[in-house]
Amino acid sequence: MGTGVRLVRDDRLAQTVEYAYASVADAPVRVIWTAGACPLDAEGRTVAVGSYAGQTHQVMRNLVTALAGVGASLSDVVKTTVHVASSRQSDLVEAWEVYREYMGTHDAPSTLLGVTVLGYADQLVEVEAVAVATGAPDTRAAREDVSAR
Repeated sequence: MGTGVRLVRDDRLAQTVEYAYASVADAPVRVIWTAGACPLDAEGRTVAVGSYAGQTHQVMRNLVTALAGVGASLSDVVKTTVHVASSRQSDLVEAWEVYREYMGTHDAPSTLLGVTVLGYADQLVEVEAVAVATGAPDTRAAREDVSAR
């Protein structure tokens, strides 16, 4: 860890937002793209049906696990997209507040958006991330699919 991700703010842009406007990762680093983290338990069931906050907690726990599997953490994230299945801004804010709890002071650039529907039954929230890390990953718990090579 300790990748040298620098979050960039610009005094010429609004300072009232809860995220940096850009991030920079100095090379050499490994770039990690995650699939959208979903509110699924280990058996593949959607959790916290009907709850934006409850599903966001599960999404963020799953994102932490996915990143850990490749030797990264939330502090290595350089960009996220938070998808919320709602047209109500209050639902987006509910998910965003939980997301921010997990991100803490690492306010990487992010896009928060409402969408019509997400892929799993009863799914309300999904978060995808791009991260960078240095060094070789600890893949003891993760399984790498090498079939495409």
